[in-house]
Amino acid sequence: MISSPEPLVVRPFGRSFLAPSRDFVARGRALGLGAEWDRGGVLIGRVLAVGTMLVVAACTGEDPDDEVSVTPVTLPTVTAVPDAFPGKSWQRAEQGDWSKLDATLGRTGSTCVAVIKNGELVHDAYWNGGSEHGPHRVYSITKSLTALLLGMAADEGYLTLDDTASEEIDEWRIGAATEVSIRDLLSMTSGRHWDEAADNRMIRDEADKTTYAVNLPQDRPPGTKWVYDNSAAQALESVLDDVYETGDVADIAEDRLLDPLGMRDTTWARDQAGNALTFSGVESTCLDLARVGHLMLNRGSWDGKRLVSAGFVQQSTRPSSDLNAAYGLLWWVNGEGRIVEVLRQAGYATDKPPHEGRLAPNVPDDAFWAYGYGDQYVAVVPSEGVVAVRLGARPASPDDLTFDGFTSGVLKGLGVE
Repeated sequence: MISSPEPLVVRPFGRSFLAPSRDFVARGRALGLGAEWDRGGVLIGRVLAVGTMLVVAACTGEDPDDEVSVTPVTLPTVTAVPDAFPGKSWQRAEQGDWSKLDATLGRTGSTCVAVIKNGELVHDAYWNGGSEHGPHRVYSITKSLTALLLGMAADEGYLTLDDTASEEIDEWRIGAATEVSIRDLLSMTSGRHWDEAADNRMIRDEADKTTYAVNLPQDRPPGTKWVYDNSAAQALESVLDDVYETGDVADIAEDRLLDPLGMRDTTWARDQAGNALTFSGVESTCLDLARVGHLMLNRGSWDGKRLVSAGFVQQSTRPSSDLNAAYGLLWWVNGEGRIVEVLRQAGYATDKPPHEGRLAPNVPDDAFWAYGYGDQYVAVVPSEGVVAVRLGARPASPDDLTFDGFTSGVLKGLGVE
C-alpha cells in the first residue's frame, strides 16, 4: 500500500553534528564520468558532467561546486519564480474564489488545505479538527522527502544515483541484487520482490523494517518492470545510513532539510528498531509541507541558499522510465505516455488498468506531486508559481479527489482555466 497505517515509534529529534566522515575526493564520483546502458546492454553514452556544470554555472551565476549535478541534464525551460520565502510564517495575500474547492474538500474528509502563489499564502482552510499547527500523518509523501535526502547526498559527492546500491547495502554484495542501482530504487524499477502480502508484512508487522526490506529476494533484473514498492523505498534508509555513518537518518533529515525549511511542526518516525521510516514516517501540516513544494518550485534553492541541486530536482520531476510516464524519482509527474496508477495501494478497492495519456490532463504538463495514502497531496505547478497541499482522511471514492481534480480545482480557484 501507499504508506497505509502501521504501528509507529515517534521520538523527538536529537541534535547531531553531521561531520562528513568520507573523503570529499568522493565528489569526483558525483561528476558522472561514467556511461549509461540501455536494456540490451548497448552503450548510449554520457556527456562529461564537468562541462555541463560549467554551462549551468554560467547560466545561473552560481559556483559549480555549490551544485553538483548527479547526471548531465538540461535545466528546465520553466525558470524559478523570483518570489517570496516564508520566515516563521507565510506572508498572506488573499486571492481567488475558493468556495467550490472548499466545498469539495470539506465533504471528502480533508483536515486542511494551503495554497501558495509566488511564495505567498493565498488560501488556507481547516476542517474535521485540523489546524495550522496540528500535524497529520502524510504517508508516502515521506518518500518524496527521502528522495531529497538522496539528492543532497549525491550533490555532496557521497554517491551517484547510478551507483549500485550494493556499495552501501552489504546484504546485496553477493547475489541477484548486486546490479540494482540507487536510481532503480528511486524510480520503482528495482526488480525487488513485491507482492501484497510481503508489502503489508513490512508495513504492519516487522519491527525492523529496514532489515526486512533489504533481505527480500530479487524477483527480476532491474529496469524491466515498474512496481510501487514500499520495501524498495525503505531499503534507501540503509543507503543513507551507510553514506552518512551517523546511525540516524531522521537526524540527517532534521539538520539538512526540515530545519533549513523552518518545518517546526514536522516529525519523522522510526520503527521499533530505531530506523527512520523512509517509505512512510513523516507527520506534518499543510503549511509545513507547502515549504517543501516551494523548495521544489524554486529548483532546490531556499531564500538564496542552495539545499539540493536544480539538476536533481529536474530529474525527480520528470518521467524516470518509459515503464510509467507518471513517475519520476519518488515524485509523481505529469508525463505523456503509459500511465500506471496505484489506487489499491492508496486504499481503494480496485486499480485502473494502465493507460496512455497523462496523470492530470487538465493541468499543465509541468505539474508534479508528492502523494500519500488516502489522497494526501503536495501539488506543484511551476508554470503558474503554485504550490497546494491537502491532508485528511481517505475520500470514499477514488474519483472524489484525483490528481487532476484537486490540482485543477486549485488553479480554477486562482482563476486559471
